[in-house]
Amino acid sequence: MNILAMLWKNFWGGSRTLLFPERPKVTQRFRGLVQFDPELCTGCAICKFRCTSRAITYHAGKGEFTWSYDPGQCTFCGRCVEGCTEHALKEGHAEHALTQESACPPIYLQQGELKKTYTVKRRAPAPKPAAAPAAQSAAPTTEPATGGTQ
Repeated sequence: MNILAMLWKNFWGGSRTLLFPERPKVTQRFRGLVQFDPELCTGCAICKFRCTSRAITYHAGKGEFTWSYDPGQCTFCGRCVEGCTEHALKEGHAEHALTQESACPPIYLQQGELKKTYTVKRRAPAPKPAAAPAAQSAAPTTEPATGGTQ
């Protein structure tokens, strides 16, 4: 491209930036701030281990745990939400504690201004379902038990 054509295009092409209050439109699959629901959290801490930017911290205590999220450190990759979803499905829960907004994060001026911390009481683990009756009615084996190797 000719340098003069490029200068002409840049000079008369208009502004390509947005003035302060305006924000660019977000795409359909945009991932924003992580939202935490303490009522649904089981305290498994999978989100902390999956967070590569260390935006999520988790500290366990007696009878309670502390969960913190700092959006200033977050890369909005969504790995924490995926881990929470997978764990909830594995445990048989329909809902999970972490979700992500689909809007741009708010503007902040101080470091840690958007940080949120929750102290949550531990819940008793859910009882395991009883064994299926078919497994209990299986015929016993007729082999004698031996105490050692032969």
